[in-house]
Amino acid sequence: MFRSACCLPLIAAGLALAASGELSNRRAPGFALPDPAYQHYYDLQDYAGKVVLIDIMSTRCPHCLLLSTTLEQVKARYGGKVAILEVVLPPDNQATVSKFVATNNVTIPVVCDMGQMTASYFKATPNTMTQIAIPHLFLIDKQGMIRNDFAYEESTQAVFEGAGLFTEIDKLLK
Repeated sequence: MFRSACCLPLIAAGLALAASGELSNRRAPGFALPDPAYQHYYDLQDYAGKVVLIDIMSTRCPHCLLLSTTLEQVKARYGGKVAILEVVLPPDNQATVSKFVATNNVTIPVVCDMGQMTASYFKATPNTMTQIAIPHLFLIDKQGMIRNDFAYEESTQAVFEGAGLFTEIDKLLK
C-alpha cells in the first residue's frame, strides 16, 4: 500500500534523492487512466505539446489538499497552456474522490491508478512501492520529458504553496 508523507516520516534517504531529480530528465511514461466513475479516460498523449503537471496524491492527506488548492490556482492562472491531472491510488475509490472533489471544489480531473502508472513514474519495484511518499508532483515539458519532480518536504514547500511552482511552470513555458 502507498503511504502518505503527511502521515509517515520519510522512509528512506533514497526519497530525498528522488526529490533532487533522480526521477527527472527522462521521457514521461505513457498512460491512460479512468476517472473514478469510468466515464472518461485521460491519456498522456492527449496533452502532447503542453506542459503537464501530474500530482500523485491521496484524498486523506492534508499536504495533498494544499497542493490541490495550488493546482486550482495554476489552472486559473495558466488556463489551457498547462494540463493538470491528480492521480489517486487504492484505497481511494469513487466515493472518497467524489467527497474530496465536492468538499474542496476541485475542478481538476482526478484519475485512478491501480499502481502501474505510479510505479513507472517512481521507477519502483515491488520492494519499494510501500516507500513512495505522497504528495509527489511531476512537471512534464511540451516535448513529453519529465523536467522536475517534487516530494513534499520542508525544502519544497514553496512549490506546493504556489510561488515556487509558478516559477517552475514559467521556465517550462518559455
